[in-house]
Amino acid sequence: MNLQDQYDDALFDFSTGNFDSTIAKLTAILTADPTHFDAQLSLGMAYYRKGDFARAIAEGHKAEKLKPREQLVHTNLSLFYMKAGNKAVAEHHGLQARIASWRDDPALPGQPSATAGDPDLALAKPKPPPMKPPEQFPAMPWKKK
Repeated sequence: MNLQDQYDDALFDFSTGNFDSTIAKLTAILTADPTHFDAQLSLGMAYYRKGDFARAIAEGHKAEKLKPREQLVHTNLSLFYMKAGNKAVAEHHGLQARIASWRDDPALPGQPSATAGDPDLALAKPKPPPMKPPEQFPAMPWKKK
């Protein structure tokens, strides 16, 4: 079974509330590939759902090391810290999540867009204004005077 199939299997266990099995399967994935970001992120959430906030925070910071500018990492860490009772750090990570969302905002000049390579996801371009007819039409030789 490849890592993606293992990950899908772990997420199925997560969706059914079997967090111990989820944690075991995600840990096995991370043993095989310590850079598997989705597994690392999910592992933190599995510990959170189990109620182990300290371990969720530790796993969340491991995901942060893999992708420090990822919005979901900071959103999760904010949630974990809030549940652990550390509001100041939770607010810090909430702000980091907001900043991460701005990084990919296509409305900001000079910033990369998350949809830059996919024309199906590109924003519609504004329509040009309608053309105004000229003030005076040229002479129409076919009309009789």
